[in-house]
Amino acid sequence: MEVEALIDRLPIDLLAHIFTLITCFKDLAQASSVCKKWRQGVKESMARKDKLSFSGWKMDDDSTTRVVRLAYNLKELDISRSRWGCQITDHGLYQLSTAKCISNLSSISLWGSTGITDTGVIQLISRATSLQHLNIGGTFITDISLFAVADSCQELKTIVLWGCRHVSEEGLLVLVNKCRKLGSINVWGLRVPLDCFVGLLTISPALQIQPKGMLDIEKLSMWPFF
Repeated sequence: MEVEALIDRLPIDLLAHIFTLITCFKDLAQASSVCKKWRQGVKESMARKDKLSFSGWKMDDDSTTRVVRLAYNLKELDISRSRWGCQITDHGLYQLSTAKCISNLSSISLWGSTGITDTGVIQLISRATSLQHLNIGGTFITDISLFAVADSCQELKTIVLWGCRHVSEEGLLVLVNKCRKLGSINVWGLRVPLDCFVGLLTISPALQIQPKGMLDIEKLSMWPFF
């Protein structure tokens, strides 16, 4: 007679809780292939997650989408690119935009994702209507993406545009004009004149322009892009 393993006697909700403690996506994929019960346990564990970070994991468009689509209650999504990290493209952002959790996300980071353009960002952002925090620093997005953010993300509180050198004064002004809850904006490395930042503060006096000291005239005079 075959003896039932002790772990197989666990109820599905307890099994799912155990799987939530596993942070390696490869291990979760292997666990889901063990049996039908484990597969269901992995699915339920993903549905319980409110945060997901792919930073540092070697993920592509399809693998990232498969995981995110299981996370129905997701609130924070980090698909930043590190040396060996997530290799997301516009196609991946399009796939992600169809996930049920996107409209409920409060935070998205696309930091350093050089494989994306305005096309993919617009597709994703158009459904992220609950977004409060957005990091698209280190990408090649332009004002077109900022226009989409301004139109779709009325709850936006912080945005990181670090190194987005294709963003202009026009995009910033539209963003601050429409996103009235915006409290902090990181504009390090942008190719815009000092007058632009003064104009942003005229629109929203409480706006925090990062990094601190951006409006320090002596420091600004040392920056070659002004």
